[in-house]
Amino acid sequence: MIGKVGTRNHAKMGVSNPSPVLLVGTGRMAVEYARVLAALQQPFIAVGRGAVSAERFSAQTGEPAYTGGLERWLNGRRNVPGEAIVAVNVEQLARAVEQLLLRGVKKVLVEKPGGLHAGEICRTSNLASRRKAAVFVAYNRRFYASVKRARELIAEDGGVRSFSFEFTELSQKVEASKNSAAIKENWLLANSTHVIDLAFHLGGAPARLNCFTAGSTSWHPAGAVFAGAGVTSKGALFTCRADWGAPGNWSVEMLTRKRRLFLAPLEELYEQRESLGEKRKVPLDDRPDREYKPGIYRMTRAFLYGKDLGFLPTIQEQCSKAEGLYLSILKGE
Repeated sequence: MIGKVGTRNHAKMGVSNPSPVLLVGTGRMAVEYARVLAALQQPFIAVGRGAVSAERFSAQTGEPAYTGGLERWLNGRRNVPGEAIVAVNVEQLARAVEQLLLRGVKKVLVEKPGGLHAGEICRTSNLASRRKAAVFVAYNRRFYASVKRARELIAEDGGVRSFSFEFTELSQKVEASKNSAAIKENWLLANSTHVIDLAFHLGGAPARLNCFTAGSTSWHPAGAVFAGAGVTSKGALFTCRADWGAPGNWSVEMLTRKRRLFLAPLEELYEQRESLGEKRKVPLDDRPDREYKPGIYRMTRAFLYGKDLGFLPTIQEQCSKAEGLYLSILKGE
């Protein structure tokens, strides 16, 4: 049964003739999007499944939420919003986007990675193309203040000469998490691509890549140690590594002719210049990243209003990477 939890005071939104966005999901990430949408004075309709999650969503955001699931909500509506944000569990992402596209939604922002595996992502890509819809994958780290500043410095210096990145995962933490076995088995795509995507976003698309894989974990039999090296389409050399059985953290390092840039943690930016000899923290305009989940404010604004929309990867680009780049790293090819 479809229900509705909470009430909304449209007057406080300060928006005339509002055209709402459909927010699919009422979990933790949906709450983050709701906070940003409210800050942008963007009306939205939240649709979740269970009453408990919807009640928690309303308590945290002050906004109402429908229960009963997306399919039932869509079936009960003659008209649906033209834009949607999908923030549900990884296993539900592809199905939710499919339902939206089939109902005529033309612009969708779907949480990363867009599906459980390459097959789901590419089916969504094909459907979006057939329906002439724009589907973007929400890699919010591209919108960190640290990444924005890194892009600016890289451009000032004439581009990246070489770079490296690490996508080590904390194995015990992943194993103990409530994620399903299917998500854990696809962990590189579901989680590690957060940093892999960011590294190639800054450093450039790979033209050649050689990868190696070794070991396994109880929850990820496909591999536990990863290494690779290659060259980008612009001639920058790069290396990558991860060891899911050892301590470590995500990191990205970019080298230009003038400086070495460090993103570790990714929310912060450090630089080393030859004249200084030691790393220093780069000042950032990061207020949105401190007030909201990092990257979400600028990313949502880009999706809604178009500025910096080009920084969002399309579902077609994600399909290509899932079948190519990410699979090569996973299988050691």
